[in-house]
This record gives sequence, C-alpha cells and structure tokens, in this order.
Amino acid sequence: MKMKVDKSRIKFFCRSFDLRLYRYSKGLYESLGYECVRLTDQSADGYFYTMLADEDCDIAINVDEDCFITNPDAVFSLIDYVLEQEIANAGCPDGGGWCPRGGNPIVTNPFFNVFNLKLLREQFSKSAVKSFDYLAHKGNMIAAYPAHMLYEGRKYDFDRTDYEPYYPFFFWQAFHTKTHYLNSVRHSDGWTTILYNQDGEEMCRHTWLARFYSVPSFLVKYWQPDAGIQKERIDAIIDESYGIRGLRKPVFTFNDHVAFYVNKVVRWMIKVPQRIVGWPRKIKRRLKL
Repeated sequence: MKMKVDKSRIKFFCRSFDLRLYRYSKGLYESLGYECVRLTDQSADGYFYTMLADEDCDIAINVDEDCFITNPDAVFSLIDYVLEQEIANAGCPDGGGWCPRGGNPIVTNPFFNVFNLKLLREQFSKSAVKSFDYLAHKGNMIAAYPAHMLYEGRKYDFDRTDYEPYYPFFFWQAFHTKTHYLNSVRHSDGWTTILYNQDGEEMCRHTWLARFYSVPSFLVKYWQPDAGIQKERIDAIIDESYGIRGLRKPVFTFNDHVAFYVNKVVRWMIKVPQRIVGWPRKIKRRLKL
C-alpha cells in the first residue's frame, strides 16, 4: 500500500515492561520496514511526551506489548485516513465498544493509537495539558462525542477524570484536536479486544492483563480473583495472531531467556521505587485532597 506520508517519518512505539511479550508483539511489525522504539521505565503519561519530543517522527503507531497486529494493511489504511481527515488521534474509547473497563469514553485507551504528532505539536505544551479544565468543557465535549459509539444498554462515565495518569493529556487532546474513535468487539476468550479500523477491518488484538503474564496462576487469584489464568490465554492469542499473519512464532534460545530474566529484575528494581514515590500523589487523589 502506498502511504501518503514519508515512510521514514513513521515509527512504532511500545511502552514495555516484559521483554518476552515485547518480542512477541514486535515480531508482528518489525519486518514492515519502520523504526521500532521500546520505551521502558516511563510513566503512564510521560511516554506520550517522549513521542511528541521525537522530531524525526510525524506519525506514531503506539502498540502495547500485549497488543498483536493481525492486519498491517488495515493499520496503514487508518494512517492514510488520519492524514486525509486531519485527525490527531485514532484509538479505542476507554469505556465503550469492547473495552473491559469503566473509564471515560472521551479518553482513548493507549493499547493502540495512531498519533498524528505533527498536528499535536502545533498546540501541545505540558502547561496547556496541566491547565486544561475538562469539567468546564465536559458538556460540549459530550455533545460532540459520536453517538454511534454509545451502545444501548451500557453505562458511560463521562464524569470520571482520574482513572489513569494519562487522562489529562487525552482530555486536552480531545478538546483541541480531532479524535477518531475505533470500534471493537470481544474475543471468545472473554477478555481480548479485537480492534477495527475506520472501514471495519480488523487491525489487532489486545489481550489486557499483561501484568499477570509472568505471575504464577496461584498468586494471580489472590491479587485479582476474577483474572483467572492469564499466561495460557495470552499465549493462545499470540499463537492466533501469528497464524492469521502466516508467520512463524519466535522460538527463544537459552540466551534469550536469560535476557528476559535479567530484564525483569532490572525493570522491577526501577519500578518499585517509582511506585513508592507515586504513592502520596495517589493517596491524595483517592482522598480528593
């Protein structure tokens, strides 16, 4: 497919914790000829700012490490659509479609996005994001929200403002630039989201619950009782995705497994202090102080 943007100005970005999952996800797009950037140890909102700061990139394809691309042509078609319609962000509503979360639908969950960084940079600043008052504009933003994305019989929480650290960024983005909300359906496994492009073509499958991928099942039931056995389910989606693409799933060597273990240790050594530092802010937010 001929792209309407210089290929060298497109990059894949992935905020990643688990190197094994990243390798599986990356294996479905690394051969497409685009630069792939793994972002580690970055906050849930900070990695958007890293993408925006990359002046060598105009189109960012943001893919979670537990999101598996099943149809690259559908992704490229979406990129063309984003450019033609001057859209700044195309993604899945955080509450709506088949997103197993009760978030605010105005926000797109960043398991998959096509970001038009060139458009976003025209208005973006961290101070603008911080000062934007979503509640002051909520009525107009709800009125402008596409009605076809609000499914009958489902509840939508447009009042939710603090579900994730990245909410302020997406509130600012949705008000100042154009968002295209993508449809999705639930996979037969009961968790996975199958995401479609603007023409209803499947693009990718997002498994959710990647945090449990390397956690023994007997521990998961104490951590989140309704989560069940996750590694087997996620591995099944990985197998399906590679099968759909007609690609051979990576076979990892002993050295790979050593690298996965070392990466996990390093990531946890960095993540735990980051979490501790963030506790006061989370407690303050929960108590609405």
